[in-house]
Amino acid sequence: MNEPQMIAEAQRGDVASFNQLVRAYQSLVYHTAYRVLGDGDAASDATQDAFISAYKNIKSFRGGSFKAWLLRIVTNACYDQLRAKQRKPTASLDALLVDPDNPAPGLGEAHEESPHAYAERQELGEWIHQGLQALPYDQRITLVLSDVDGFAYEEIALATNTNVGTVKSRLSRARAQMREFLLQQRELLPDAYRLKNRKQEQQTLGMENVQESNS
Repeated sequence: MNEPQMIAEAQRGDVASFNQLVRAYQSLVYHTAYRVLGDGDAASDATQDAFISAYKNIKSFRGGSFKAWLLRIVTNACYDQLRAKQRKPTASLDALLVDPDNPAPGLGEAHEESPHAYAERQELGEWIHQGLQALPYDQRITLVLSDVDGFAYEEIALATNTNVGTVKSRLSRARAQMREFLLQQRELLPDAYRLKNRKQEQQTLGMENVQESNS
């Protein structure tokens, strides 16, 4: 797909070109919304709202990272969902540990795991979900975009309409709060995932390659 061409044609009102952009980014948008909201129906609503808003406002896109521009719309749609419903999500955060589209690093496909290992990852996913939902929204979306979706600080800053320093600060606080939450629950976690130190915690969350900033 020639993305710049598709964007230009969509800005001229070509629906088919915009639909190609939707197909290219719908998985990213949905999974980001799901990880933040923790509920499939709410994530679907946020995804639909985000693409409707993107279609209405695509003429305002002035170049740069289209992905970051779209993620800013998604984060706003997720925030609107949370603010409007004031609900407490109940679904587990499958996207981190038991997402069939994104199996955990080093584990291979889910069907290759033993039933016990799969169940343990599901249980840990429940605890991670609870920890994420306890975070303030700005920290939650920053943590998801960084440590789950793997976006760079600059992309997250564009997506959240802030700056790199603020992204680093929010990410540091979010990681610290998640670490503290999981350490408080360590006696309840599956044996294989009981956290005893930072290195083990980072390995458990799949963050081995993420360097924490104290900014």
